[in-house]
Amino acid sequence: MLRALVIRGSLRSAAVAAWKIPAVMAGETPSICTGYLQQNKFSLDQVRFAAHVHLTMKVVEQRIMLVLSLYDKVDPKKLTLDSDFRKDLGLDSLDFVEVIMAIEDEFHFEIPDGDSDNMKTPRDIYQYICDRKDVYE
Repeated sequence: MLRALVIRGSLRSAAVAAWKIPAVMAGETPSICTGYLQQNKFSLDQVRFAAHVHLTMKVVEQRIMLVLSLYDKVDPKKLTLDSDFRKDLGLDSLDFVEVIMAIEDEFHFEIPDGDSDNMKTPRDIYQYICDRKDVYE
Protein backbone atom coordinates (compact mmCIF):
# COMPACT_ATOMS: atom_id res chain seq x y z
CA MET A 1 0.00 0.00 0.00
CA LEU A 2 2.84 2.39 0.82
CA ARG A 3 4.46 1.64 -2.52
CA ALA A 4 1.21 2.46 -4.29
CA LEU A 5 0.93 5.76 -2.43
CA VAL A 6 4.51 6.72 -3.28
CA ILE A 7 4.05 5.80 -6.94
CA ARG A 8 0.71 7.58 -7.08
CA GLY A 9 2.24 10.63 -5.39
CA SER A 10 5.20 10.72 -7.77
CA LEU A 11 2.92 10.30 -10.80
CA ARG A 12 0.78 13.13 -9.52
CA SER A 13 3.88 15.30 -9.11
CA ALA A 14 5.03 14.33 -12.60
CA ALA A 15 1.65 15.27 -14.05
CA VAL A 16 1.77 18.63 -12.29
CA ALA A 17 5.30 19.21 -13.57
CA ALA A 18 4.27 18.24 -17.10
CA TRP A 19 1.35 20.64 -16.90
CA LYS A 20 3.75 23.48 -16.13
CA ILE A 21 5.82 22.92 -19.31
CA PRO A 22 6.43 26.23 -21.13
CA ALA A 23 4.09 27.04 -24.02
CA VAL A 24 6.94 26.65 -26.54
CA MET A 25 7.43 23.03 -25.52
CA ALA A 26 3.73 22.23 -25.32
CA GLY A 27 3.33 21.76 -29.08
CA GLU A 28 6.38 19.52 -29.45
CA THR A 29 6.51 15.73 -29.51
CA PRO A 30 5.86 13.61 -26.43
CA SER A 31 9.55 12.63 -26.30
CA ILE A 32 10.32 16.20 -25.30
CA CYS A 33 7.83 15.87 -22.45
CA THR A 34 9.38 12.64 -21.21
CA GLY A 35 12.82 14.21 -21.45
CA TYR A 36 11.58 17.12 -19.39
CA LEU A 37 10.14 14.75 -16.78
CA GLN A 38 13.34 12.70 -16.67
CA GLN A 39 15.28 15.79 -15.60
CA ASN A 40 13.71 15.38 -12.15
CA LYS A 41 11.92 18.70 -12.29
CA PHE A 42 9.23 17.27 -10.06
CA SER A 43 9.44 16.49 -6.37
CA LEU A 44 8.54 13.26 -4.68
CA ASP A 45 6.00 13.70 -1.91
CA GLN A 46 7.72 12.50 1.24
CA VAL A 47 6.12 11.10 4.35
CA ARG A 48 8.14 10.31 7.44
CA PHE A 49 7.28 7.35 9.59
CA ALA A 50 8.65 6.55 13.02
CA ALA A 51 8.64 3.31 14.93
CA HIS A 52 6.66 3.24 18.15
CA VAL A 53 8.43 3.00 21.47
CA HIS A 54 8.49 -0.50 22.94
CA LEU A 55 6.30 -0.52 26.03
CA THR A 56 7.32 -2.18 29.25
CA MET A 57 5.18 -2.48 32.35
CA LYS A 58 7.28 0.15 34.10
CA VAL A 59 6.93 2.59 31.17
CA VAL A 60 3.16 2.08 31.07
CA GLU A 61 2.93 2.74 34.81
CA GLN A 62 5.09 5.87 34.58
CA ARG A 63 3.13 7.29 31.65
CA ILE A 64 -0.23 6.67 33.36
CA MET A 65 0.97 8.28 36.58
CA LEU A 66 2.40 11.23 34.63
CA VAL A 67 -0.87 11.84 32.77
CA LEU A 68 -2.86 11.61 36.00
CA SER A 69 -0.49 13.83 37.97
CA LEU A 70 -0.65 16.50 35.25
CA TYR A 71 -4.44 16.60 35.43
CA ASP A 72 -5.30 19.73 37.42
CA LYS A 73 -8.02 18.17 39.60
CA VAL A 74 -5.85 15.27 40.81
CA ASP A 75 -3.75 15.82 43.93
CA PRO A 76 -0.35 14.18 43.20
CA LYS A 77 0.11 13.48 46.93
CA LYS A 78 -2.97 11.23 46.98
CA LEU A 79 -2.18 9.54 43.68
CA THR A 80 -1.17 5.88 43.78
CA LEU A 81 -1.98 2.94 41.53
CA ASP A 82 -4.67 1.87 44.00
CA SER A 83 -6.34 5.29 44.50
CA ASP A 84 -10.03 5.24 43.69
CA PHE A 85 -10.89 7.93 41.13
CA ARG A 86 -14.12 8.97 42.81
CA LYS A 87 -13.48 8.31 46.52
CA ASP A 88 -9.77 9.12 46.95
CA LEU A 89 -9.13 11.56 44.10
CA GLY A 90 -12.56 13.23 44.09
CA LEU A 91 -13.18 13.02 40.35
CA ASP A 92 -16.72 13.23 39.04
CA SER A 93 -17.91 11.51 35.85
CA LEU A 94 -16.89 14.37 33.54
CA ASP A 95 -13.43 14.55 35.10
CA PHE A 96 -13.08 10.80 34.66
CA VAL A 97 -14.02 11.08 30.97
CA GLU A 98 -11.34 13.75 30.53
CA VAL A 99 -8.79 11.49 32.24
CA ILE A 100 -9.72 8.60 29.94
CA MET A 101 -9.40 10.88 26.90
CA ALA A 102 -5.95 11.98 28.07
CA ILE A 103 -4.92 8.32 28.50
CA GLU A 104 -6.24 7.56 25.01
CA ASP A 105 -4.17 10.42 23.60
CA GLU A 106 -1.07 9.25 25.46
CA PHE A 107 -1.27 5.65 24.25
CA HIS A 108 -2.85 6.33 20.83
CA PHE A 109 -5.87 4.06 21.00
CA GLU A 110 -9.49 4.33 22.01
CA ILE A 111 -10.92 2.85 25.19
CA PRO A 112 -14.59 1.90 24.67
CA ASP A 113 -17.11 3.39 27.10
CA GLY A 114 -18.11 -0.03 28.38
CA ASP A 115 -14.51 -0.81 29.31
CA SER A 116 -13.86 2.60 30.87
CA ASP A 117 -16.95 2.26 33.08
CA ASN A 118 -15.29 -0.72 34.80
CA MET A 119 -12.10 1.22 35.61
CA LYS A 120 -12.12 2.46 39.19
CA THR A 121 -8.38 2.89 39.89
CA PRO A 122 -5.23 3.72 37.91
CA ARG A 123 -4.28 0.05 38.31
CA ASP A 124 -7.37 -0.90 36.27
CA ILE A 125 -6.21 1.40 33.47
CA TYR A 126 -2.71 -0.03 33.81
CA GLN A 127 -3.97 -3.61 33.48
CA TYR A 128 -6.20 -2.69 30.54
CA ILE A 129 -3.36 -1.02 28.62
CA CYS A 130 -0.93 -3.85 29.35
CA ASP A 131 -3.50 -6.37 28.09
CA ARG A 132 -4.44 -4.29 25.06
CA LYS A 133 -0.86 -3.51 24.00
CA ASP A 134 0.44 -7.03 24.84
CA VAL A 135 2.90 -5.85 27.48
CA TYR A 136 4.13 -8.83 29.52
CA GLU A 137 7.44 -8.15 31.23
